[in-house]
Amino acid sequence: MRPIIQLFGQILAPTARRFHQALDNPELMQISVQKEICDRLIKSEYGKTLGIHSVDDWQRVPIVDYDALEPYFNPKQQQISLTPEPILFYEKTSGSSGAVKWIPYTQSLRRSFNQMFCVWAHDLILHGPKFSTGKIYACISPQLNVADSQTLQDDLDYLDGWLRWFLRPWLVMLNQLNRLHDANLFKHQLSLALLETEKLEIISIWSPSFLQVHLKYIQENQNLLQAELHNRISHSRLQILSESNIPWMQLWPNLKLISCWDSANAADQAQGLRLQFPGVLIQGKGLLATEAPITIPLIVAGGCVPVLDEVFFEFEDETGSLYALHELNIGKEYTVILSQKGGLYRYRIGDRIRVTHYYRHTPCLEFLGRHQAVSDLVGEKLQETFVKNALTLLNLPEINFKSLVPIADPPHYILLLDSAKETPEILAQQLDQALSASHHYKIARSLGQLAPPQVLISNQIPEILVSHRIRTGSIWGGIKHPILATSPISIELLQELMKILDR
Repeated sequence: MRPIIQLFGQILAPTARRFHQALDNPELMQISVQKEICDRLIKSEYGKTLGIHSVDDWQRVPIVDYDALEPYFNPKQQQISLTPEPILFYEKTSGSSGAVKWIPYTQSLRRSFNQMFCVWAHDLILHGPKFSTGKIYACISPQLNVADSQTLQDDLDYLDGWLRWFLRPWLVMLNQLNRLHDANLFKHQLSLALLETEKLEIISIWSPSFLQVHLKYIQENQNLLQAELHNRISHSRLQILSESNIPWMQLWPNLKLISCWDSANAADQAQGLRLQFPGVLIQGKGLLATEAPITIPLIVAGGCVPVLDEVFFEFEDETGSLYALHELNIGKEYTVILSQKGGLYRYRIGDRIRVTHYYRHTPCLEFLGRHQAVSDLVGEKLQETFVKNALTLLNLPEINFKSLVPIADPPHYILLLDSAKETPEILAQQLDQALSASHHYKIARSLGQLAPPQVLISNQIPEILVSHRIRTGSIWGGIKHPILATSPISIELLQELMKILDR
């Protein structure tokens, strides 16, 4: 199998070579990509409305977020006024002011993801672990809502047909898996498939907690899984599966790579996987959004390089000044504004990055988190406006203080209130139901990535929060209590709050 993997690397080499050449002159490549994207804009109804005739008119294109473009999207239509290309499908993700947003995909946008994958795979084959079996599990998300059947079924749906065909024999596949609408059944079937794949070499997922949930399911249901796999896996593997603390590296001795988020709120969970799988390369995915491929993790670069040959980038600093890719400074933080080949122009995606270093002549970018008030423990992406709207559905009359705070271990949310008419238990159920209007929150809860939310009610809560913030350096007059806290609260503060229950 190793020679076939090396042959695959040779097939990818021309694409990788062109990309690395682009890294030598990012300014020139970005000018070329901007012109190509602008030519698409000129041919679109959107571009004609704006009066765009050449790339010289670029500054007249407004910088927009999803809400500004939403009126142009129609998942029932194959043609939209933002692009001259037909729409292949719409992919669902969490929105900024609502529970859901739909991103249109064209053939050109899919090709951008394809190019990113080719460069990434080539780097892994050349500079990564010595792959020998090629067996891959590429993340399949459960379609918990039957209406979501038009969305992508797994990671490989981002790729062109020839690449999907080439990779298909190496995949851990269960064709019916993406048709399961029950979270527990999904966990069971996927656990069986992974356990049957003794030669598993690569796991590609989004949130590291997705894998943790399934490892936990295997450990807790080992007797049931053993019985089902009795004649399907070797006796020695059945023995490993029966141990009180399953040694995962013995179960999958060929495992060499886990690709997952490892930045911002996912950093601790990724570190947990590093401890569970010593010797396995736990590689961060870089910044990969539904809207566009943004960065690629390259071993040879020692970081994440921007997909500068497919996406046109502009970067905004804290003063509102805009910079081109080649103008960025090491150590500085910026928010990303991108233009891609699927109809999004000067799109404020809401992600913050820091420039870590330069590779060749191109800055490497580290993902820091969301620019807007977004909490994202395991990929649920709860946004402040959405949470605010969700809380209006609860029976909370005349409340002076409310704040939803994320807890890291185990990942879940606590709603802090100074008073309430309903019991905490009833409010917690209502809260869970209201937040489940968010696509990603609902999946995270169904899979057990997020524990049920809690509600704490006490008129002492605001005082406890203020005194804690003052102790940690905040100026009293400047303290704000957000509807949604975007970072997990400290263990010390959580313990202080939980003492309220004991009083």
